[in-house]
Parts: sequence; structure tokens; C-alpha cells
Amino acid sequence: MEDIRRTVDAVYREESRRVLATLIRLLGDFDLAEEAMHEAFRGAIEQWPREGVPANPRAWLVSAGRFKGIDRIRKRRRSSPLDDDFAEQLPAETEDLAVMLDEDLEDDRLRLIFTCCHPALQPDARVALTLREVCGLTTEEIARAFLTAPSTLAQRIVRAKNKIKVARIPYVVPSREQLPERLDAVLRVVYLVFNEGYAASSGNSLTRHDLSAEAIRVGRLLVELLPEPEAIGLLALMLLHESRRAARTSPTGELVLLDAQDRSRWDRALIAEGTALLQRALATQNFGGYTLQAAISSVHAAAPTAAVTNWAEIVGWYDVLLRLEPTPVVELNRAVAVAMCDGPAAGLTLVDELLGRGELAEYHLAHAARADLCRRLGKSADARTSYERALDLTQLEPERRFLERRLAELSH
Repeated sequence: MEDIRRTVDAVYREESRRVLATLIRLLGDFDLAEEAMHEAFRGAIEQWPREGVPANPRAWLVSAGRFKGIDRIRKRRRSSPLDDDFAEQLPAETEDLAVMLDEDLEDDRLRLIFTCCHPALQPDARVALTLREVCGLTTEEIARAFLTAPSTLAQRIVRAKNKIKVARIPYVVPSREQLPERLDAVLRVVYLVFNEGYAASSGNSLTRHDLSAEAIRVGRLLVELLPEPEAIGLLALMLLHESRRAARTSPTGELVLLDAQDRSRWDRALIAEGTALLQRALATQNFGGYTLQAAISSVHAAAPTAAVTNWAEIVGWYDVLLRLEPTPVVELNRAVAVAMCDGPAAGLTLVDELLGRGELAEYHLAHAARADLCRRLGKSADARTSYERALDLTQLEPERRFLERRLAELSH
């Protein structure tokens, strides 16, 4: 029984979001599909020990979840005739399983992303709903990505689901004519999903490979479906970042900063693919923020050692990016690059000015950056204050341990 439970847990980690996406298409209701999916997994725990693990667990779960959902709808119809119209939209129970589990380019997760990013929804609701339903992030994780209270995010997600249901937003990939105007919201979703996987916002692990791999998979689908410059640039950015994953943590799971990483562990195949995509996006001369971030990442990828990194070129790319996206986080990243190019004092002046405006007062990386610059300048008391503030704000255990080590080093 314990072996079966481990198998079900593994299937849940690998397949639950795919199963949910297909059930949403088949049942036409987010909450009903989620209930049906969980019932299907409970059924697997009960039935698989007796019947054995099916050859295609995903197909079994979709089929079981679909019947559970239809059963719930029938019960609703007996208690409320208002559900008749919804019930009539369900496909026949005899529908071919191959049709139900269609896996062509426009797969169910891609359909689900475009549904969640429909223009009828508020921009933040589109992203929050997709992160929750497509990728399975918790409300708390999404709230941290938005710098928003979890209760606010939960309400936003509920309202978005209701809007989809009431407005009968279609569960389809838009037509090619509609795709460009819908792409920006989708790219933002993919970017946030990748970031949560590449640098998790909380927990014991620095990264969540499942999320970043999912974002890259969807990014590849988007580039094949609609090879717009920014879709290409985003995929380039994700691949260039992903190439460094193995070097970002020690064998014991500790955080390793970029300048201390073993560059022989960087994935050269991903770097080559990402660089080629970057050149393709730059050649269009119609690119945006994702492509510019990829250009910055490519400068790091091209440097054989941290010491020979072309920081002046990185500052130049940040200057362009800041004109396009004048955000506090971009300013912070540029300030760190300036510190590497012109010295820590120059960087500290920019960081202090930025923190003085109050926009990044609750952003732990801003305080960590200030602490590091103070440390390099020998300002131990200021460094300690900033490290302690960063430690108060971070939710990620490897980052906490790194900051604690820095504090201990100051004491010595």
C-alpha cells in the first residue's frame, strides 16, 4: 500500500496539472474540475492496490475525474434545474478517449493559459489565475510574486473564475488574428512561472525545476505557435538562466552566488540555444524587455570567468532596459552592475537613493544588495543592519542560511 501511495504521489507531481487542464476542458468549470481531479486521485489510492497501476495513469485519472464530475452535475440537476444548460454542454460519455486526451500543439495547458489570460479578466487576475490553475502555485506563493496580501489574491482568483463562468469565456487558443494582442499577458505568466521555479519565493529549496521546466515547455510551444520577437526573447532568457541551475547550489543545497559558481557546470547546450534565439530576436529590431534581459544574461554566459565579465556592456543594456521599463527592480539591478563596473561606492549611492524612495522597502534583495556593498566598503555596522533587515524579509531557507553566514563573517 505504501508503494502505491508513493506512486500516486509521484503521478500527482508529474500529471496533476495536465489532468486538471483536460478536466476543465471536459467539464467546463474550474472548481468542479478541481474537485473531480482530487476525487480521481483518491480513487487511485483505493483502486490501484487492487487492480494495479494502469498503463496510462493520466488517461485513467482523466476518465475517472470526468465521470466523477458528470455525477456531481447530475446531482446538481436534481436539486437545481438552473444547471440544465451547463449539463447539456458536456460531451457525450462515450466520447473517444483519444479525443479527450488530444496532445497536439494546442494542448490543454496552452488552451487553459489563453483562457486564464482572456481580455475580459483584469491583468493581475489573468496572471494569478494561471499561476494557480495551470502551475499549481499556492495563493501565498502568488501573493509574494505580486507583493500582495494572500487574502487579496484569493479574492482575485475567485472573481476571475466567476467571470469566466458567467461570461462563458471559451476554452480555446485564440485565432491567429487574435494572438498578438493576447500574447503579452501570456508571456508575463510564463515569465513569473519560470521565476518561481528558478528562484523559489519560499521553502527549503532554492529552485523548483518542475515549474521552470513547465515554463520553458510552454515557451517553446509559444515560439512554435507564434514566433514573435518577445516570445523568442523570453525563451532565450529562460534557457540562458536555466543553463546555470546546476551551479547555483552546493551539493548540500546552499546558495552559490554568480561570481563564485563553477562555470564548468553551466549547460553549454542551453547557452548555445539561448544565444541563437537571442540573436534571432535582436535581428528583428522590434524586441522588448525580455530580449534585453536575455542580452544581459548572455554577457554573463560569454564570460569564461567572473573576473572578465564585461560589466560596462551590462550597464549599457540596463540603460536601454530602464528606458523601456523604468521599474525599481530594474534600477536595483542596474545599481549592482554599476557597482561592479565603477566600484561599490557608486553602486551604494544608487541603492541608498532607491531605498530612500521607499518602493523597495519590503524587498529583501534590495537590503541584501546594500549589505554586500557596505561589506565591500568596510562599513560593517551598516552591513549588519542591512543583512538583518534582508534576513527578516526573506522566506527562502537557502537565502536565510547565506545571509546568516554573511552576518557571522562580519562578527569575525
